Amino acid sequence: ISFVSDTRETGFVNAITAAGVTYAVTKACTMGNLVDCSCDKAAKRKNGRNGKKNKLKGMNLPQGEWHWGGCSDNINYGLRKSKDFMDTRYRRKSDMKTLVKLHNYNAGRLAIKNHMKTECRCHGLSGSCTQQTCWRKMPTFREVGNRLKEHFDGASKVIAGNDGRSFIPDGETLKPPGKEDIVYSEKTFDYCSPNITIGSFGTQGRTCNETSKGEEGCEILCCGRGYNTTKVIEEVRCNCQFIFCCDVVCDTCKYERNINTCL
Repeated sequence: ISFVSDTRETGFVNAITAAGVTYAVTKACTMGNLVDCSCDKAAKRKNGRNGKKNKLKGMNLPQGEWHWGGCSDNINYGLRKSKDFMDTRYRRKSDMKTLVKLHNYNAGRLAIKNHMKTECRCHGLSGSCTQQTCWRKMPTFREVGNRLKEHFDGASKVIAGNDGRSFIPDGETLKPPGKEDIVYSEKTFDYCSPNITIGSFGTQGRTCNETSKGEEGCEILCCGRGYNTTKVIEEVRCNCQFIFCCDVVCDTCKYERNINTCL
């Protein structure tokens, strides 16, 4: 992918890169691997007495008697460092590419910040849950990636606004993109054929799934050119048994399967 362009794919890469930096820094804080940060104590300060409504945005607070404790992920520190590392050099620019890039950086960070979870641990006699200790935790990065993939599928094409400092949807009937949406300003390249200029190797020879209707399916991945099917015999370990003590003995089974490759 050419990172100079403003295609949908570039927008996704920028969003997930910013999310990755935020996630890594925040996790390092929680694990105690950084000198100048630690677990987040802000929740305790803002909550006040037990059971009072917390002012932090997006909180799903537990029912019953509870208090803040444990080790909350320091998401605010991760966000700040991600912005310092990725955004600083662009802050004095207002061209279209910069506006799109910064928007997608922020969309990646919000895929973590706006979806933080509240986790709790019960305390009480005989396993009862008379009191809970709760803390804030990031979603898994797999969840973050899946969420950004959804935004990639619904990415919005935008054009420069009249003020020169913003962008608007490329179409009067389209709604303005939200802060978590991925945006782009240039049409996606044709990645079906090799193109040295954009670094595309094309899809010829790629393995595809003939039963899938998604991007990995032969119909889409092969760009309508069709595909070859080759039958292969694979040997795998099977019927394994544990022999006391201490060996595992397996048979070797042969399976036939089809491999589909794009023409």
